[in-house]
Amino acid sequence: MQKSVRLTFATAVAALVLQTQGAMAQFLEKKVLTLAAAEKIAAAAKAEAERVNLAGVIAVVDDGGWPILLLRMDNAAYVASVELAPGKARTAALFKKPTEALENAINQGRIAAVTARDFTEMKGGLPIVVDGQVIGGIGASFDTPEHDAQIAEAGLAALAR
Repeated sequence: MQKSVRLTFATAVAALVLQTQGAMAQFLEKKVLTLAAAEKIAAAAKAEAERVNLAGVIAVVDDGGWPILLLRMDNAAYVASVELAPGKARTAALFKKPTEALENAINQGRIAAVTARDFTEMKGGLPIVVDGQVIGGIGASFDTPEHDAQIAEAGLAALAR
């Protein structure tokens, strides 16, 4: 009788392990953007801004567009940058493309794109991509679209180092 109880128990454990492994096979691995990575990105973007003597706002968001970090430099060019930088980061993360592509689409006649609520279709937002997965976005708002893009790109390059 003890032998059959052990056998039944062993069979139940084996079935549970196999069932758990089968259930786990249904889930994908997902990369996530950590605070440490967001800080590294923002620090590199800030360093680039300081190198070219600019002050503005840098934002880093996760893949859902939720803020991880917002850095407002002293004497930022525009107060509105506090809303623009996170908007650009969120837009880049959720659309999975640079915000410049959306701005270009609008400028080339895709006027309906401006009706997308709560998105910022302005140059200066980039998706953060790791192993083909968008894990977040960076947005920069300084004095010109070109500087916004330059500073966002410098932040993004920090992940490669």
